Amino acid sequence: MNPEDVETWTRALARFRSEKDAFIGTSRGSPLPQEERAGFAGLRYFDPDPSFRFEAQLHRYSNPASVMMATSKGTRQLFNRVGYFEFALEGKQVRVQAYQSAERDEPAIFIPFRDGTSGKESYGAARYLDLQVEHDDNYAVDFNYAYNPYCAYSEDYVCPLPPQENWLAVSIRAGEKKYHG
Repeated sequence: MNPEDVETWTRALARFRSEKDAFIGTSRGSPLPQEERAGFAGLRYFDPDPSFRFEAQLHRYSNPASVMMATSKGTRQLFNRVGYFEFALEGKQVRVQAYQSAERDEPAIFIPFRDGTSGKESYGAARYLDLQVEHDDNYAVDFNYAYNPYCAYSEDYVCPLPPQENWLAVSIRAGEKKYHG
């Protein structure tokens, strides 16, 4: 990205994070237990880093396979593995599988993942990235928008866990950090 694009991108990310913090801290739909909201001072994030934003094509599978993902509560949820993204990070070629829920009418592309920060700097079970469907299959895969599932904030939620194929051998130091640092 050129310097003007980086500045615009940084402002948009800051606005997104500010709106998310406001939602988590004050909304009735917040995953935070009510007793924690009064003292909520905002989520913790890795510093914005455009090197974790990739222009990538979704390589669609001609026959998407169904995948049962285990959840944080020991149940299972059904997803369709629709394709994958590839990009270079830390000198390695990285592939992440992309899914769509088979149980909901939600067409978004869902990327659950674990990486080298999981359980250390970021939530141990997983982080997620959601992408709105693009009809030309060209996406901005921006890990600066990676977020913790609701089960990171409260045990009241059921969250799908990433299949081992999305356990990445690199560290994604972008997006949300652990809630309880």
